[in-house]
Amino acid sequence: MRCHLTLITTGAALAGVLLGLASGGGAQTVDGLDLAKVRARAKLAPADAEAFATSIARRGQSLKQEAAETAATARAAMSSFARATKPSADPASTFDFDAMVAVSARQMAPEDAPRLVAFASLSMPAPSLKAMIADVSKAGGVVVFRGLPGNSARTFTTALAKLLPAGEVRSAVGIDPRLFRAFEVDAVPAYVVTATDFDLCDGFDCRTALPPHDRIDGNVTLAHALETFASSNGPAARVAAIHRARLGGDRL
Repeated sequence: MRCHLTLITTGAALAGVLLGLASGGGAQTVDGLDLAKVRARAKLAPADAEAFATSIARRGQSLKQEAAETAATARAAMSSFARATKPSADPASTFDFDAMVAVSARQMAPEDAPRLVAFASLSMPAPSLKAMIADVSKAGGVVVFRGLPGNSARTFTTALAKLLPAGEVRSAVGIDPRLFRAFEVDAVPAYVVTATDFDLCDGFDCRTALPPHDRIDGNVTLAHALETFASSNGPAARVAAIHRARLGGDRL
């Protein structure tokens, strides 16, 4: 939490603020300040009041410097701990499931549904799934899974840990059954590129109004899917061409 102290340097304004503290009775202290002394200082001449304000300003600077030094010490301790910590031998422990869910939630927000979607499952051959995640991530899309196998987060993270670099969370990986329902995907792999943004329906009894899009099902590469979309002059051809360029290494 950051606290900002606004300093009033004019004598009249300072007196007005300090006199406002005089309504309470008895000796009171706030963060080490004796309010009785503060009220007494409010009666000083303008020159003395100015000096008093300068004293407070210096104290504020001292506290600010102390806070900065404390923060620097904390950062140094965290850095030292990170260097001393060795990766776990357990592949599941190197994959941050909570971070993946957080990234997925941001990327899959209803008002910001992805344009390039690759539908996947852990039942896919590992080499194919690994290539899909790498390619879709590079192209700027998202790989979605319907849910957790057997409702087990550990099973899911253990499987993904074998496909992703240790300790790395790819923004291209997410869990969102809404997309499977919206595009009625029953078999994977499948690729979809939409021509426009769209809102995802959260309820089980509602249907997402699908935007114009291109879709291809089957065990094909992302490069093949994007090339097919871009060259077919379909509704999402221009968007597919952008993702194709990103996949090829062009920055757009």
